[in-house]
Amino acid sequence: MTTSFPKTMDFGGFNEPVRMEGDIYDLVVEGKVPEEINGSFYRLTPDPQYPPLLGDDTFLSGDGMISMFRFENGHVDYKMRYVMTGRLKDDRAARRSLHGAYRNPLTDDPSVKGRPRGAANTTPIWHGKKLLALKEDSRPMEVDKDTLSTVGEWDYGGKLQSETMTAHSRWDPDTDELYFFGYEASGLCSNDIAYCIADKNGKLTKEEHFKGPYVALMHDFVVTKEHAIFPFFPITTSMEILKAGKPHWAWDPTKESYFGIMPREGGVEHMRWFKRPACSVFHFLNAFTEGNKVHVDACYSAVNPFPFIMASAGLQHDPQNMRGALKRWTFDLSKPGDTIEETDLGPSGDMPRVADKDLMKDFDIAYYETYNPEVGPPNVAGPVGAGFNSLLRLEVKSGKIKSYSDGPHSTLSEPVHIPSKKPGHEGYLALIADNHENYLSEVWVMEAGAVDKGPIARVKLPIRQRNQVHGNWVEADRLG
Repeated sequence: MTTSFPKTMDFGGFNEPVRMEGDIYDLVVEGKVPEEINGSFYRLTPDPQYPPLLGDDTFLSGDGMISMFRFENGHVDYKMRYVMTGRLKDDRAARRSLHGAYRNPLTDDPSVKGRPRGAANTTPIWHGKKLLALKEDSRPMEVDKDTLSTVGEWDYGGKLQSETMTAHSRWDPDTDELYFFGYEASGLCSNDIAYCIADKNGKLTKEEHFKGPYVALMHDFVVTKEHAIFPFFPITTSMEILKAGKPHWAWDPTKESYFGIMPREGGVEHMRWFKRPACSVFHFLNAFTEGNKVHVDACYSAVNPFPFIMASAGLQHDPQNMRGALKRWTFDLSKPGDTIEETDLGPSGDMPRVADKDLMKDFDIAYYETYNPEVGPPNVAGPVGAGFNSLLRLEVKSGKIKSYSDGPHSTLSEPVHIPSKKPGHEGYLALIADNHENYLSEVWVMEAGAVDKGPIARVKLPIRQRNQVHGNWVEADRLG
């Protein structure tokens, strides 16, 4: 590599690329990992192999690096591998980046025109006996669950017609079905949405397409036992934006936000639309149906939080304007019209999680992260800028909150929930914590019901981890 990475937020500090693959057997543990924790914590990180072709790019454009912490009888082993996408293979052959602005193929080197450019860098999921690495602008990449070596692109045995698969599928633990969608399903800048279901064996049993109100960044959606809910927030694109050489997305507050709701097992022709003024949501906590009402809980902000998306629209990024909250939207299907009831459940934050047993059902306990300025000034970690420094446990029905922070030099990645076999036990949380003083990372294991008491175990890493996008926990008996 003959050039260095740019000295920008997306490539400096804890955002500096790691670019290393490796294994560490039996990590050092400070404290004690409960022996009942048995399974794998998979996580995906954008980690660019080469500096950006155009001199700078967003954090989110990096090559997919998948890592695994395997827990067994109080011990933890670690692996980290690049997902060998077609894009990364092309770059390695050229020994430089051949790809331009974020998700804008019009800015790529001519040598890779028409070649795959998905980075497989966002979410790892386990379903149908396959470990899949997801990035919503492309189809998934299959990865070996033990070695993390790349198997290849997965298209459900040639049955998937959509050109894309969401980074956020929704798994029903009661039926072991996987619900997912793809946006820009028929190609770049199309407003075609694919709604898909895969059965417990990983067989695609449903794929229906419909038109959205506009082309939108649909990072996440939610499913209840009875309904599927598709959100549209005004982070949008057009061929004009791409031809101008800009990143794929721009914030457009002149557009309204839309929600399409349909019966989960029904057809897209039964979609009903609701709307509200422009806002931004990247992650949903949960959703459930109560009679004729559908409740959707989301990490809300008044405007888009990503600096590069605001800059693409010619707007200034101002965190003071985000005005976030954990918000509940209620849709009454028994009433005519398109209005939405709104309730604030908790303070602003993101990377939400519920226990798997609560998915798609009425629930009470939520876990998510926030930036608390009282803990200290922001540390750069991830694509937004300020990393999260506090973990929250919220009792949704009462509003009671427990929180934990490790001080002004620590930032946190998304937690995963690990169930317990002990009667009445709330389970555990595991997450990566980064120390901005010693430039090292560790895995925290925490009692889910007592997050305010801090980690019961700190699994030490002798290296720094780049900020993950998402992770998931898979029990050993599910892995087989």
